[in-house]
Amino acid sequence: MSSIDPGISRVSRPKKDAIKSYDLMSGLYDALAGSSEKKFRDAGLNKLGVKDGDSILEIGPGTGQSLISMATSAGENGKVYGLDISGAMCRKSRERAKNSGVMQRVTLTRGDASRLPYKDGSFDAIFMSFVLELFDTPDIPVMLQECKRVLRAGGRICVVGTSKGDKDNLALKLYEAAHRLLPAYVDCRPIYVERSLRAAGFQVTDMTMMSMFGLPVEVVLAMSENAAGPV
Repeated sequence: MSSIDPGISRVSRPKKDAIKSYDLMSGLYDALAGSSEKKFRDAGLNKLGVKDGDSILEIGPGTGQSLISMATSAGENGKVYGLDISGAMCRKSRERAKNSGVMQRVTLTRGDASRLPYKDGSFDAIFMSFVLELFDTPDIPVMLQECKRVLRAGGRICVVGTSKGDKDNLALKLYEAAHRLLPAYVDCRPIYVERSLRAAGFQVTDMTMMSMFGLPVEVVLAMSENAAGPV
């Protein structure tokens, strides 16, 4: 066990089962989690600071709420790509993009983030919200290295995720117990977000700790190589 994952629960659910679950819940996701996650997504988007003309990748866009916000901020000269393991979630995102009038600058792909289907240095920025903690512990560094590969030099990445940083937190302990007992329903578990990004070679420039119903949530902004140092 490495220094970045002491005591982190493993993800036991096979990816094929995860895909089925996300496909089934795609029509209900906004009602189940959309509103509770919104302020954390917004905090992450604020840190990421999408600029006009940016080329952005969102990993795990789900029903596309953040995707639409970024496509709007990137403007007509920008482009936003979404990669999701669930085909049904991709369809929901595509429908939302069409209804929002930004489909011309949005591209959605069904795929696995541990093997990103993009060329090296393709993006100015990467965003993911409550996604990194869905990956099994050995897969997290693999996925983050893929993020480094597809980011341009000096590119930025913002990760929002449930945090294991406060080990004495009662809500955290209860949530981890629920994940161990009901992994098909409590699919994510707390991880060390900032620590994982640093271990992958990113330069962390900003981190805010927030709380969701008592659960710690890290909102972390980092830069790829050849960027300015930490602030």
